[in-house]
Amino acid sequence: AGILDWIPTYRSILIKYNPSVISNHQLINQLASLETIKDNKELSTPFITEIPVVYGGAFGPDLEYVANHNNLSVKEVIKIHSERNYLIYMKGFTPGFPYLGGMSERIATPRLKSPREKITGGSVGIAGNQTGIYPIDSPGGWQLIGKTPVKLFNPEKEEPFLLRAGDYLRFVPVTEEEYSQIELQISLNKYEVKRFSLEVGDNNAD
Repeated sequence: AGILDWIPTYRSILIKYNPSVISNHQLINQLASLETIKDNKELSTPFITEIPVVYGGAFGPDLEYVANHNNLSVKEVIKIHSERNYLIYMKGFTPGFPYLGGMSERIATPRLKSPREKITGGSVGIAGNQTGIYPIDSPGGWQLIGKTPVKLFNPEKEEPFLLRAGDYLRFVPVTEEEYSQIELQISLNKYEVKRFSLEVGDNNAD
């Protein structure tokens, strides 16, 4: 009683509570008691959401820089980036922005020295050893390698967020023509994102 919400992050949980219902001291004691409970309850099976991405060109202006920085070809960067499942640790920064774990160190690249004032929603980027997707237009300093037409955040929907912390995401390379087709289907509300259950031991992520 008194707990209003809880929000997971990388290594902590933010708990919002009503101090008129439960005091800080009571809440801390109750949380500490949870550590002694041995619960063998199985976690729900996570899902993988496939995100179509067109890499390079105007969609990913920093792809060649990422390749050169890591002494790789553009094709190698695309292959490495799209060959694994990424754990969605948390969402933040902007509504629905997924912080993804599991990117290969082979394509790790520092942030831009000067952030861009505007990055269009759907842009896929790399910053250090992380990769992510900008859900909406916003400033940002990540190296842009591609773009997806899929909307990660839609405030008009009953469930505005496409992705869920604890699930996985996989990038699927598509052509510019396929990108345009998907974009059209989305505008007509005819596109369904591919999502399927993740089998145990099949995450392909470090």
